[in-house]
Amino acid sequence: MEKICLPVHLHVLFFFFFFFFFFISFPQHLQLQASSDYIRPPPRSNLSIPHKGSESDPQQVHVSLVGSDHVRVSWITDDDKAPSLVEYGKIPRKYEASATGVKESYSYIFYKSGEIHHVKIGPLEPSTTYYYRCSGSGQEFSFKTPPSTFPLEFVIVGDLGQTEWTASTLSHVDELDYDVFLLPGDLAYADFIQPLWDSFGRLVQPYASRRPWMMTQGNHEVEKIPIIENEPFKAYNARWRMPFEESGSTSNLYYSFDVAGVHIVMLGSYADFAVGSDQYKWLLADFAKVDRGRTPWLIVLLHTPWYNTNTAHHGEGESMRKAMEPLLYQARVDIIFVGHVHAYERFTRVYNNTANQCGPVHVTIGDGGNREGLASHYKEPPSSLSLFREASFGHGRFRVFNKTHAHWSWHRNDDSTSTVADEVWIQSLSVSSICMEPSHTTSTKDEL
Repeated sequence: MEKICLPVHLHVLFFFFFFFFFFISFPQHLQLQASSDYIRPPPRSNLSIPHKGSESDPQQVHVSLVGSDHVRVSWITDDDKAPSLVEYGKIPRKYEASATGVKESYSYIFYKSGEIHHVKIGPLEPSTTYYYRCSGSGQEFSFKTPPSTFPLEFVIVGDLGQTEWTASTLSHVDELDYDVFLLPGDLAYADFIQPLWDSFGRLVQPYASRRPWMMTQGNHEVEKIPIIENEPFKAYNARWRMPFEESGSTSNLYYSFDVAGVHIVMLGSYADFAVGSDQYKWLLADFAKVDRGRTPWLIVLLHTPWYNTNTAHHGEGESMRKAMEPLLYQARVDIIFVGHVHAYERFTRVYNNTANQCGPVHVTIGDGGNREGLASHYKEPPSSLSLFREASFGHGRFRVFNKTHAHWSWHRNDDSTSTVADEVWIQSLSVSSICMEPSHTTSTKDEL
């Protein structure tokens, strides 16, 4: 029999897929020793959520904010003839308005995505439930728009993944009402295996179809393979389109938006952030437009921590910190949420590695439920900048009550309940007579 010789690139490709399938299926969670009286439940397995509808039935439905009174509805169909149409209204099954949008698809090695639909709908009223249907068929969904005034509540979850721990986190999140879901990177943990993006979309649909989900990218979204797949973030950009154009950005990897009196900035840890880069110049321009009288709260999300006492990923955010931290300090950012490290940690207000009453609070919240497990080892002795740290899965809630005060709480997951393990009241720097004095603030407008 003649021996079949495969081209070199196919040998590499087969090895590549064997490597990633092996590590995705291999149990990577280890039972961790608790640093307190809390005993963590055992690891949980990966989930796989199939599509049970027809090719024309919308799946992976999610909504995101676009401006002050619009949302974008996104979904996927296997039928390439399904229209990019959303019908919506305030009464179930009575659709008083409709809108059409665009659709796209992408190929990744041997994988071909379904039709990815994006439709912008509005104008919409604040604090209102809307019922909607996608592509003119399938089930009816509903979402609630955020309020236009205080109070409002954000849920923050990083490094989500799609394990049974992820399902636990999302069920705990869903126990109480909230307005917007924020995710500082690492969504599906597809890691080059594109069907896992579809499974993730189906897993989060019950939650992401009912509240706006806003996010930035993490390292697991890059998915660039030299020679074979040279375009990074292909799946992420196609599936999770954020309102970057509306904020003057040229990249889906960094953007900003407002919710009531809060200005949220999403930065890209894996986009060029050097001084003079497009992202750096965009951030300067964005901060220059912020009116703390209209949006007294200023929060930032990015993936890789600038401050971190965990041994995992220690120092990886240092170059971005050196480039961009002065901008955030000058803008008087109130709080920064990050992921990447699979644990929870809260710092005091800090700037340039020193406690500073005018610097932002840094919070690591990379504990959503990913398949890689928890980062259990911290540097000793503890830093005086770090006020609370623990390696457990969980989620956070940021409740903004008015223009001066907000409440942050971290909720640890266990088998059946969500427990508040850390909480603190935070005062906005916009009302600080010391931090907002001209002598203590360098305007970003002067640097444009």
